[in-house]
Amino acid sequence: MDSKLAQYARLLSSWPGLIARGEDAEPLVEDSLALLPELGAAGSLIDVGAGGGMPGIPLKVALPRLRVTLLESDHRKTAFLQHAAAVLGIDVRVVNERAEAAGHGPLRESFDAATCRALAALPVAAELCLPFVRPGGRLLALVTEAEPEIDASRLGGGRSRLILAPTRARRRGAIAIVEKQAPTPPDYPRRPGVPARRPLGI
Repeated sequence: MDSKLAQYARLLSSWPGLIARGEDAEPLVEDSLALLPELGAAGSLIDVGAGGGMPGIPLKVALPRLRVTLLESDHRKTAFLQHAAAVLGIDVRVVNERAEAAGHGPLRESFDAATCRALAALPVAAELCLPFVRPGGRLLALVTEAEPEIDASRLGGGRSRLILAPTRARRRGAIAIVEKQAPTPPDYPRRPGVPARRPLGI
């Protein structure tokens, strides 16, 4: 493992509550890199519900040219993200805000790609993430191979496709990809909490 990624794994392990007690952080960090082949020529990325920084921080370490924004609503986790970025010497933007609110602000349709890991079921993740992606970009969600297909046309996206991507951390791992085809209608995302309580039938 790259020395900077190994350093990041140690940071994750040392900060309480970011990973399960006794869990090895290195396979989790490596899991994030499964998205590398799907980024293509993307120059900017937003990691929605970034938590401890996966997949955004490992992708930034692997692709220093990538402009990365880490969106996280939990203050304790954003404190870790800022600390990790400083220790690793990487230039990332950390935004402490809910996706439902940030999706109607200046970050809307500003990114070539949006990523998420363990955020929500795909219909919810699509509503939270696609508003940040410009038409022609894509949502890349780390999921399992059992994730059902969705049609995200209500959000300006296309039909999802699944690529199997097993890793040490996720033996049944996959990547759900949704291409952004048109601007997201202004009604989305809905108010905070609504997407999770009433997922779109997409």
